[in-house]
Amino acid sequence: MEPWQRLDGLGEAEARATLTSCCGSSRWVDRMLTRRPFSSQASLLAAARDEWFGLGEADWREAFAHHPRIGDRASLQTRFPETRDLSLREQRGVDSAGADVLTALEKGNRRYEATFGHIFIICATGKTAAEMLDRLKARLGNDAATEIRVAAAEQAEITALRLNGLA
Repeated sequence: MEPWQRLDGLGEAEARATLTSCCGSSRWVDRMLTRRPFSSQASLLAAARDEWFGLGEADWREAFAHHPRIGDRASLQTRFPETRDLSLREQRGVDSAGADVLTALEKGNRRYEATFGHIFIICATGKTAAEMLDRLKARLGNDAATEIRVAAAEQAEITALRLNGLA
C-alpha cells in the first residue's frame, strides 16, 4: 500500500497522529486532514508543501519544537517518545561522531537557540555530524528573517521524507 493510500484509509484520530509524527504544527495537521483524500503520493507531497508554506512563523516554530536538538539522544526518550525512532534514524550521522564534534554541536545548538529563539532544524538524513555542524555554523551568520525561512525549508524536507516513509 502506498503511503497516501494508507493515510487516506485511516480514521481521523489515527490520521491526525500519523500526520503529527511527520510535522508538529497543529494547523498544518488540521489543514492536511481537510485535504484528504489524496489521489497520489505526488498530490500528498504537494499538499503538504503548499499547506506548510501557507502557514506563518508561529506555526513553523511549533513544528520545530517537536524535534530534539541534533545529537541530544537523552531527550528522545523523555520528550519525544512518539517520534523517537524517526529521529534516531534521521540523526544516524551523529552515531559515529567524536566527542569534539558532539561538544561543538551542543555549544552550537545553544548559541543558535539564543540567537534565533528556536532549535537548529536541519534535514539530518544522510549527513554526518560534522556536516551538520558545518551547516549550523554557516547558518549562525544568517539574519533572523532569512534563517526562519531556511529552517522552514528544512522542516519541509523532513516532512516529505516522513510522508514518503509511511508504511
